[in-house]
Amino acid sequence: MPVAPRALALLRAANVSRVVLDAADRLFLRRAVQLAELGVFSVTANPRVGCVLVNKGALLGSGAHLRSGTAHAEVNALADARLRHTAAEIVGATAYVSLEPCCHVGRTPACTTGLLDAGIARVVVAKLDPHPKVAGEGVAILRKAGVQVDVEELPEAERLVYGHATNMLLGRPYIRIKIAQSLDGATAMASGESKWITGKLARRDVQYWRARSCAIITGAGTVVADDPALTVRDARFAGRSHGHSAAAGSEEGIRQPLRVVLDSKQRAPASAQIFVDGHPTLWVLGDSAVPVAQDGAAQQFLAAGDSAGERIDIAKVLTHLASLGCNEVLVEAGAELVGAFLRLGLWDELLVYTAPKVLGSDARPMAMLSLASMSDAVEAKIASLDLIGSDLRTRLVRQSRELDHVDVVPLGYPDAFFA
Repeated sequence: MPVAPRALALLRAANVSRVVLDAADRLFLRRAVQLAELGVFSVTANPRVGCVLVNKGALLGSGAHLRSGTAHAEVNALADARLRHTAAEIVGATAYVSLEPCCHVGRTPACTTGLLDAGIARVVVAKLDPHPKVAGEGVAILRKAGVQVDVEELPEAERLVYGHATNMLLGRPYIRIKIAQSLDGATAMASGESKWITGKLARRDVQYWRARSCAIITGAGTVVADDPALTVRDARFAGRSHGHSAAAGSEEGIRQPLRVVLDSKQRAPASAQIFVDGHPTLWVLGDSAVPVAQDGAAQQFLAAGDSAGERIDIAKVLTHLASLGCNEVLVEAGAELVGAFLRLGLWDELLVYTAPKVLGSDARPMAMLSLASMSDAVEAKIASLDLIGSDLRTRLVRQSRELDHVDVVPLGYPDAFFA
C-alpha cells in the first residue's frame, strides 16, 4: 500500500472517537466476532465479518460474510431479521459488527447504505477497517446521517482480520512460515530425506493452517524432491462456512489455497502434480525463463531477482499476491527459501513443529541464513506452546506484536479435530 493512502487510513482511524461499552453491548459485539469466524476458511479477498441486529434487548437477526463476491455480514443479518420481523420492528435497531461497515461499492453494495435504508439507529463496531476506501469513512457516513456509532476495538476482532490489515497497510499478505524440525533444529537429513520428522497429528494440524491460508508458497527444490500437492485434504474443512461438513473423505466444497512455486532456474518439471492436478497454481519463474507448454491449470509469472541478490524478487511476488486478494500466506519450503524470507524480514509468524528426535550434525538446518554476530539474530516472541501428539508446536511472532492480539487458541478450529 502506498505511503499516502496508508497515512490517510491511519489519520482517519485516529479521528474516530471510541467509547466504553456496557456488558450487554460487549456480549452482542463478541457474538458478532464469533459469527465472523464462520468465514475463516472461505473468505479470501475480503475480511471476515459478523453482524448481529438487536432491538430493545431482543435479537432480531444475525449473519456473516461467507465468500467473496457474496452478501456481506450486515446484508445477511438484515435478511435474517426480515424472515421473522416486519420492517417497522427493525427500524431503530442496533447493529453490532465485528468490522466497520464498508462505504464503497464493489462487487456488492455499500453496507452503510443497507443499514441506513433499514432504519438502523445505532451501530457498534469492534474494529475499524484499515481499507483505504473505508478507514473511518464508514463511521463518518453513518454519523452524518444521524446514526449513533460507538467504537471499541476488541483484540478478538483484530485477530480475525490481521491478514486483511497487513494487506491494506503494508501491501503484502500476512506471512506465516511453517517449519517441521528435530530437537537439534534440523529439517532433513543430509540426503534431503525428511519424511516424516513429525508425527501424524502434527501433519494433520498443518491442514488447519493450509485451510485458512489464501496461498501456499514453496520452492522448486521441494517440488523436485517431494512432488507435493500442498492441498487441503481434510474434509472437515469443506462446507465449514455454511455450518455443515461434507461427506467423509470428500474434498468437495474445500476452498483450495493458491499454490505458488518459486523457480528461478526453471528446475521443476511441468509434469509435477502441483502443476497438473487441476487446483490453482502460480509458477513463478526467473526473468530468463522460457514459457513452459503444459496441460495443467498452472499460471506462469515472471519475477526477476532484486537488488538484494535474491534470484526471485520475493517482495514482488508478495505484492502480486496481495493484488490477488491473498491476505494470509503459508510458506512451506526448504531451508534456502525460509532463510531468504527471514533475511529479507518478510515474515509475521513462525509456526514451528519440533519432533522429539535428533537428526545429527550432518542434517540440513531449518534456514540457510548466514549471520555474523548476535546482534544480527532474527528475534521473535513466543505466542503459544502446544503439545500436538508427541510433537511441540511453537508459534512465534515479531517482537513488536501484542500477544493479546494473537489467536493463541486458533479461532474456527473444527470440533473434535484431533478425534
